[in-house]
Amino acid sequence: MADLIHQFIERSAEVTPDATALLHKDATFTYAELAAQVRAVAQGLLALDVGAGERVAIYLPKQPETVFGLFGAAAAGACFVPVNPLLKPRQLAHILPHCNVRVLLTARPRLDALVEVLAHCPDLHTVVLVEDELPQDLALDGVRLMSFREFTAGGAARSPHRRIDADMAAILYTSGSTGNPKGVVLSHRNMVAGANSVASYLENTPEDRLLAVLPLSFDAGLSQLTTAFSVGASAVLMDYLLPRDVLKALARYRVTGLAAVPPLWNQLKDLPWPEEAVAGLRYITNTGGAMPVATTRTLRKALPNTQVFLMYGLTEAFRSTYLPPGEVDARPESIGRAIPNAEILVVAEDGRECAAGEPGELVHRGALVSMGYWNDPEKTAERFKPCPTRPGEIPTPELAVFSGDQVVRDEDGYLYFISRKDEMIKTSGYRVSPTEVEEVAHAAGGSTQVAAVGLPHGALGQAILLLLTPGADGAAEALVERVLAHCRAELPNFMVPLQVIARDTLPQNQNGKIDRRALAQEYHDLFLEADT
Repeated sequence: MADLIHQFIERSAEVTPDATALLHKDATFTYAELAAQVRAVAQGLLALDVGAGERVAIYLPKQPETVFGLFGAAAAGACFVPVNPLLKPRQLAHILPHCNVRVLLTARPRLDALVEVLAHCPDLHTVVLVEDELPQDLALDGVRLMSFREFTAGGAARSPHRRIDADMAAILYTSGSTGNPKGVVLSHRNMVAGANSVASYLENTPEDRLLAVLPLSFDAGLSQLTTAFSVGASAVLMDYLLPRDVLKALARYRVTGLAAVPPLWNQLKDLPWPEEAVAGLRYITNTGGAMPVATTRTLRKALPNTQVFLMYGLTEAFRSTYLPPGEVDARPESIGRAIPNAEILVVAEDGRECAAGEPGELVHRGALVSMGYWNDPEKTAERFKPCPTRPGEIPTPELAVFSGDQVVRDEDGYLYFISRKDEMIKTSGYRVSPTEVEEVAHAAGGSTQVAAVGLPHGALGQAILLLLTPGADGAAEALVERVLAHCRAELPNFMVPLQVIARDTLPQNQNGKIDRRALAQEYHDLFLEADT
């Protein structure tokens, strides 16, 4: 039984010390070896007098030291902050001071670009480099520089800070589609409950091997580690360059579980899958947005013996819903029902619970609801509110998280995603879900990615622009004509895109989701210029 997130590793190190816990390239770590590394990092932090709950940031790609740092900080009683390695100094200039980071674990090439940023981090006292040798030509004013070898060299053992499951364990920074990213504070309870819940419906066992391709700064990426460790399974760390690399890794490491965002699944579905990958893959999941139905159906054909779990989650509550594999063919558009140990409500603007077929905001209550946003009481109050439908049952008001996502529930209790509240397109007096337009565009075939955005238009209020990336064999001009024709045949006039544009790529945020806001800004004046 684990109450704190690092205890998953400790438990398996006691029960199955020789079982494989972590793989990275040609390196393998047993649970005993992983636990030893986690303890070494914890002792290194305690020797630096890192206090209870103080923030330890890890700015590294997916490599063993990243995992040692995350769980070592938790084991010391500190709070870990995984920073997406794709972020640039400009983003770190907000994150590191915002969370009052005390210790930064990174690598020399990254540190060179951060010298100016770190000068504006008043709480930072130590930088640890994963390299064993320190650079002789670099000094940081007021900040101690240590090699990983020196940091984990040991010394007089210190007791970790006493923590309980309600204490914070991590801060995950959201992608920040508007303004600076927000730091979502997760407790040990949030993370342990989330791992146990996901592992229960995925039926994970020690024999599973999960491929971690998502950023560990992303809740679903971190979940690949916590879910694997919760049952004594193995996790494979991978930063891929090309989608084909993912398929090769599935075969090489005999992966049984893979989670990915829809843009990656859209690329993987059309590739030839190695027989070794298909044979061993027990399940796949999606996160970071609704899976296009056409993509799901193509994957089902390519992976006939693999279970498909369609999932929905938000960083503020880790994971919220899943659709059982047996329901995928019957209701492929659904995001499912509540995961174990959570309740999902559909709430109208007046606070009442919506009836079946009535759109409303998805509200999540239960043990997975996070602690709020770090150092931001105003935004916390906007999103975390008293549970609207349980005033008579709960003596002490319970906070639920209001997702900002519009959903609808059918008569059987299954949920369907409509749109982000702030991404709904208002055209010709109608409210249009960009997801619905994108589904139809995907069904036309030939597109790897699609995104629908609403742009200012003098007569319509907003007009719909559809952007797409052609598949490997697609001619852009012909694809644009085919998709537009399909939309005209399948959608009412007010939902048909005013224009379709083919591009080589679509922008993505740090978690791999298509960045509709960036596209809306880029093309903001497109139809206004046309009006003039």
